[in-house]
Amino acid sequence: MDLAPFAAALEASALGTWMRGGWSYALVNVAHLVGLALLVGPIILLDLRLLGFGKRFAPEAVSVALTPFAMVGLLLSAASGIALFAADATALIGNRLMQFKLLALVLAVANAALFRFAFARHLPHWDRRKPLSARASALLSILLWPVILVAGRLIAYI
Repeated sequence: MDLAPFAAALEASALGTWMRGGWSYALVNVAHLVGLALLVGPIILLDLRLLGFGKRFAPEAVSVALTPFAMVGLLLSAASGIALFAADATALIGNRLMQFKLLALVLAVANAALFRFAFARHLPHWDRRKPLSARASALLSILLWPVILVAGRLIAYI
């Protein structure tokens, strides 16, 4: 599937033009960083709890407290990420590191959704019975999100 026409259209759009002018790129980049902090911070904290750290906090309570922040962070990161991409979409669409980041992002979001679907009901009894596959999912999450952050940062340099 050739995404080059889509990338060219996005870059030529009003959004792409706006992102290349004035302070817009810098401001959206700050919003992207805020979104990433709201997304990755809570996810890592929840994953660490699921792996056995911070046992004085109930896993279900941690999930209820942190998930809304992660969801806001995901929405802010996605919206700002699309805008940042629009500024230079034709170059970025062929960038191998960008492709790697997007693949890792799809895997991380799918992993989170699968965890929610398969294991959320186990949270009230988590410390008595932690499914191995659920712990593997938490570990995968802890590995994937920093990879996404580093890949995203390196895109500007490679």
